Amino acid sequence: MRRRRTSRAILGLAVACLGFTLAGCTAPDPEPTAAPTGRPVPTASAGPADAPTPTLMPDLSATENLPAFDYVNLAVVAANPSAGGRAFIDALVQAGFDKSKMEVTSDVTTLDKPADSIQFAVQFQGECLVGQFGPASGGYHGAVRPLLGTGRCLVGATVPIDW
Repeated sequence: MRRRRTSRAILGLAVACLGFTLAGCTAPDPEPTAAPTGRPVPTASAGPADAPTPTLMPDLSATENLPAFDYVNLAVVAANPSAGGRAFIDALVQAGFDKSKMEVTSDVTTLDKPADSIQFAVQFQGECLVGQFGPASGGYHGAVRPLLGTGRCLVGATVPIDW
């Protein structure tokens, strides 16, 4: 348990330091990226092979659902190491998260270059499950953050999730 708390603390710090700085420097999503295969792939950090697969538990808190959120997103990364925002959103929807409560930043910058990282979030039980992925963030990171005063999870420009 101590290792899990330490990992969450590190993930939270990484998201806090990097997560929201790039969100305002993005443009609309140009092309959808491929969705994951739907086969979650456990990683070395996911725990013992005989551990149950984390699943969404809608009646529990965001913190209690962070393992399911992370599991889905790590499966996306395992299936496609260059996954874009749409792949994460589609996988989260497939896992049962509410699409109408999601936000995602663009995969490209305003200069039409690949974004150094993307952020995506789900409003959940009055908090935010926030994910970040990209080379500038050192891979994938997930965390629970408070809902912003704006009623949103992400700072800056996001793209419409209209697919």
